[in-house]
Amino acid sequence: MASSVHGEVPEITKQAWGVADGKTVDLYTLKNPKGNIVKISNYGGIVQSVCVPCKTGKLRDVVLGYDTLAEYQKETPYFGALVGRYGNRIARARFTLDGKEYTLAANNGPNALHGGLKGFDKVVWDARSATSKNGLLLELHYISQNGEEGYPGNLDVTATYTWNEDNELRLDYRATTDKPTVVNLTQHSYFNLAGKGDILGHVVMIKSDKITPVDSTLIPTGAFMPVKGTPFDFNKPTAIGERIAADDEQIKFGGGYDHNFVIAKGAGLSLMARVTEPATGRVLEVLSTEPALQFYSGNFLDGHITGKGGWVYQRRNGFCMEPQHYPDSPNQPEFPSVVLRPGRTYKNTIVYRFGVTK
Repeated sequence: MASSVHGEVPEITKQAWGVADGKTVDLYTLKNPKGNIVKISNYGGIVQSVCVPCKTGKLRDVVLGYDTLAEYQKETPYFGALVGRYGNRIARARFTLDGKEYTLAANNGPNALHGGLKGFDKVVWDARSATSKNGLLLELHYISQNGEEGYPGNLDVTATYTWNEDNELRLDYRATTDKPTVVNLTQHSYFNLAGKGDILGHVVMIKSDKITPVDSTLIPTGAFMPVKGTPFDFNKPTAIGERIAADDEQIKFGGGYDHNFVIAKGAGLSLMARVTEPATGRVLEVLSTEPALQFYSGNFLDGHITGKGGWVYQRRNGFCMEPQHYPDSPNQPEFPSVVLRPGRTYKNTIVYRFGVTK
C-alpha cells in the first residue's frame, strides 16, 4: 500500500465508467493535499472508494463496494449509495398525506425500502466538479418526477460532496418540491476501518439515550426504548461484537444491529457517533444535522457478493452509519415530520470525518 503524502496539489479527475439509462456515467477521483482519495460516481451518487491512512500512514480503502459499474447495476445492497426519496422503511409500502393515500413498491417484504425499485441510488445524476475554499467539490443534481416510485411532487434535489484536507467527507443535501411530499435522504456507505475481515472488533460510541424499537419486519412500533441496560447502549465506547448476539428480542429481529438511534443533540451540525478500529488506529466520526442515526452491522451480507479486489463479503464485514429521520415517519405522527411543502427547502448535512488515534 502507498503512504499518504503531505503537500500534494489537490485535484479532481474523472474517468468514463460506463453507461446507464442511455447516459454516460463517470467516476470522479477527489485527491486532497494529503494524497488521500475519495471516488464518487454520478450513478446513484455512489461513494465507491475512501482511501485514508492508518496510524503508520498506510493508505487503505475503508468502504465496501465494487470495481465496476456493471456490478453496481446488477446487484448491490446499496453500497455507498445516495438513498432517496425515502431512506429506510415505510410500513406496508403506503402512506397518507393531506388525506390522500400513496402506494409505493413493496421491495422489502411488505414494506418499502430506500426509495423503491429504482430509487436515487439507481439513477444517473447531472454532475459538476470544482475546487472551492472548503475543499474539492462534486455537485450532483436530479429532478425526481411527480409519481416516480409512487411519491408525489416533482422533487428537485442537489447533493454536494466536499472532500477537504482534514479528511472530512461532507454531504450537503437540498431539495424543493412543487407538491407536498415526504423526503428522507441519507448516505449508505458500508465501512470497514481495517479494510479487511469482520467489523466486530470496531469500538463504537453513539450519543443516544433511546432507540425506536421495531417489529419482526423492522418497522418501528411507535414506542421509544431507553438504551440503558440493553445491548443498544453505546454511550460508553463498546465493541460491536460484544453484545451483538445477546438474548434480546430487538437484536433477534435485526439479526444484530439494524436500528434507529434517537440522537441526543442540539440544533445544527453535531457529533452523533465515533468508531475506532484498534489495530489500525483509524477513527471515523459521524456528524449530522439529522435527528437520528441508523446503525447497521451488515447482518444481511452472506458471502454471495464478491466485491472490490475479489473480497467475498461475509456477514458483518461492514457497518453503516446513516444519519436520517426515523423510519416510517410518514405513518407515525409522533415522529419528527418528513413532509416537505412547496416554498420550503429540505436541508440535511452529513460529515464523515476520518482520523487516527493519538
